[in-house]
Amino acid sequence: MVTAPMIVARHRLVDMLHAALQRRPVVVLTGPRQCGKTTLARQILAPTASTYFDLEDPRTRALFEEPLTALAPLTGIVVIDEIQRAPELFPLLRVLADRRPLPARFFILGSASGALLHQSSESLAGRVEHIRMGGFALDEIHADGGTTLWRRGGFPDAFLAPDEETSVHWRRDFIDTLIERDLPQWGVRISPTAMRRFWTMVAHYHGQVWNNADPARALGVSEPTVRRYLDLLTDALVLRQLQPWHANLRKRQVKSPKVYVRDTGLLHELLGIKDHSELLHHPKLGASWEGFAIEQVLATESHTETSFWASHQGAEIDLLLRRQGKLFGVECKRVDAPRITPSIRIALEDLGLERVAVVYPGTKRYPLAERVEAVPLATLAEPGRLFAAEGP
Repeated sequence: MVTAPMIVARHRLVDMLHAALQRRPVVVLTGPRQCGKTTLARQILAPTASTYFDLEDPRTRALFEEPLTALAPLTGIVVIDEIQRAPELFPLLRVLADRRPLPARFFILGSASGALLHQSSESLAGRVEHIRMGGFALDEIHADGGTTLWRRGGFPDAFLAPDEETSVHWRRDFIDTLIERDLPQWGVRISPTAMRRFWTMVAHYHGQVWNNADPARALGVSEPTVRRYLDLLTDALVLRQLQPWHANLRKRQVKSPKVYVRDTGLLHELLGIKDHSELLHHPKLGASWEGFAIEQVLATESHTETSFWASHQGAEIDLLLRRQGKLFGVECKRVDAPRITPSIRIALEDLGLERVAVVYPGTKRYPLAERVEAVPLATLAEPGRLFAAEGP
């Protein structure tokens, strides 16, 4: 049974949103469907100085046939949910955000990235702040819930389900709904059967360098078509393409992205994994745990740029984080006692890494070498602690 409470406080995200709404007239919060965006928005709304619109509601869509008339008189915080249904609103939001004095700030929620972020960046340059969210992270759940979070994933209804069967059914329904309803509503014209086969295929590539050729042959489509499928699921925020880091080195470097199913609960459903025992005996066990650890690092650690690094000689680092102009490395190892590897030594020298954290499922934090430390995954329950020993 899950020991987390039925309502999970997401203090880190709430604080980020409050600060962003103080800084900018428009804040865009993106995350996959049903990850808790609407619940989070309601947590920060003042009861008497806010207005909420859901663009999936036909009444709201009818009201927004005259959007300026609907939005211009409002004050306080105005929430517009499912903005991907009406991206034409962004130029109007620029006009409303430029009013002085500013009567209202706009909190925009979206279930897709890609074109949505491009549209808002072009229309609202200098006026907008983007925040991305996913499912629950380690710093948001009960201290004993890490294994359940890995197995079930972070979507609230999957993680908080009363039993494993209910969680499995919810994740199955989520996949069906995204493929059969959401993508077509967003204008995607792809057979649900083909997309389901493709997504399952990506699950088997989870944690590997992507190559369009093999999936294209298996599906009987062109490589550009496979690339489009991959980008569609990435824009729906259910896949992550981790791009390679390019350094000016003599070594030949991998130049294709790695792919991950962002939520491990969805990954396990796509792979047909029903419970913890099946997970522990599955060939993708290590890759599943690596993807889970990477998502937790990205949720809890500050960064301005992310990538991975690999050379054709076999050296690689699972995750690179750039922050404050410095480059940090993260290796994710599901082992009892991690050790420093030749890859880490090569990366320290060739990439000039400040520090490397080897994240593992143990309980003890200890140094492996100069600038290299073994760090328990549970440390991420305290954001900002991954590289705790780094200098000012």
